[in-house]
Amino acid sequence: MNNDFKSGFVSLIGRPNVGKSTLMNCLIKEKISIISNKPQTTRNKIQSILTKDDFQVIFIDTPGIHKPKSKLGKYMLKSANSTLNEVDIVLFLIEPDKKLGEGDKIILEKLKTIKTPVFLIVNKIDIIEKESLLELINYYRTLYNFAEIIPISAIKDENTDTLLINIKKYLKEGPKYFPDDMVTDQPEKQIISEIIREKMLHLLQEEIPHGIAVEITTMKKRAQKDIVDIDAIIYTEKESHKGIIIGKKGTMLKEIGTRARRDIEHLLGDQINLQLWVKVKKDWRDNDILLKNFGYDIKKQ
Repeated sequence: MNNDFKSGFVSLIGRPNVGKSTLMNCLIKEKISIISNKPQTTRNKIQSILTKDDFQVIFIDTPGIHKPKSKLGKYMLKSANSTLNEVDIVLFLIEPDKKLGEGDKIILEKLKTIKTPVFLIVNKIDIIEKESLLELINYYRTLYNFAEIIPISAIKDENTDTLLINIKKYLKEGPKYFPDDMVTDQPEKQIISEIIREKMLHLLQEEIPHGIAVEITTMKKRAQKDIVDIDAIIYTEKESHKGIIIGKKGTMLKEIGTRARRDIEHLLGDQINLQLWVKVKKDWRDNDILLKNFGYDIKKQ
């Protein structure tokens, strides 16, 4: 390995729905974090890995900063905050068409307590005029001494090369933490459950809030065949939501499974036999045992 090899950890932080997951997926050219147009899509800290010839970056996609309303919400907020002092660079994402909100103010106050270099990433520049963008940047300069200010469009992969160049500039010489072909530290089951949840966020729109969780109960590859059998249970908090998720004659559940199967087959490179069931677990977002079963171990935070 090159003696000048650099490595480090980079946290993405910001209000819900500013494009953190989109940016991370864009940078590593793989779909690791789920994406939807609804806030609080990301629930866990998700690490993805970008490896180049002379550097390696481990990106940590955190849940959006928001006011918690349940134990799950508190877990998500603590998950986001806990990364700020543990990384080499913090990417603070904002949207150009939104005024400084309470979430941004909370983040800025927390950033003032850390010594980690902070980049202001103005995402979605494809929706704002250049003059307005410059005014926004100048305004944020008065609020915090950012190490770098970089305007980008994650969805259009615009100026993300400049972002990577600047990230590398701030990294220190270090080891290669992960193998070249590894793009995430997340277990396959965790990624698959998130893929299924993403399809529900897209398909169910505002009918179902974020009171859904997915548990992969079995995952087994058939002997001498490139087929993986996956059984998953979708949990919802309300009986009325169960019927909506299943849909008339099972049409919605079938569509969720069809869309999820495509992404899972791309992830695993095998044919997938996906079976979905829906069960009601009332108030699971405030149940410590259920939260742990679904991958949110609040006692570790």
